[in-house]
Amino acid sequence: MILADHQIKALCEKPERAMIFPFVPCQVRYDGLSEDGHVISYGLTSYGYDARLSSEFKVVDRNFRGTIDPKNLDPSVFLTFTADRYLELPPNGFVLGRTLERFVMPPDVVAVCYAKSTYARCGIVVGVTPIEPGWEGYVTLEFSNTSSAWARIYVGEGICQFQFHRGEPCTVTYADRDGKYQNQVGVVLPRM
Repeated sequence: MILADHQIKALCEKPERAMIFPFVPCQVRYDGLSEDGHVISYGLTSYGYDARLSSEFKVVDRNFRGTIDPKNLDPSVFLTFTADRYLELPPNGFVLGRTLERFVMPPDVVAVCYAKSTYARCGIVVGVTPIEPGWEGYVTLEFSNTSSAWARIYVGEGICQFQFHRGEPCTVTYADRDGKYQNQVGVVLPRM
């Protein structure tokens, strides 16, 4: 079943292992920090959680002319940088980022990520694989600009929504099988 706001809140306010940290227990649309104070919403929603975008990014070096091979990746192909307020993606551009929040998935909960409609309506695609039971870390996010114009994504504001689904506890969690992305910090490239 999909988890409702009160169920998500209960999992995030557990003192010993909060599912999301830092956790914002309400939806924030105005923070007083941006130019006009309005932000792309983040925090707890009716049936999900709108995560925020950190300031850390990785992008393929413009001068790279080879093939990006996920089975044999040269990490030097990616340049790491930070953005203060926003990042502008060129038409058909691609960049990796990460959530500001850290996730600790319970053994009976899986999360699925969706783009926020604010970005989807501008041609920004947010890609994330499901977050499995037992997984911990900051979520690496993939962004593609499918429009023919430059597009802006905002640091510290809502970037995507996670929905949480509870089932019977699985036999082997991501942590049990020592998943290769366990406890990732920062924007993490493909691993073999």
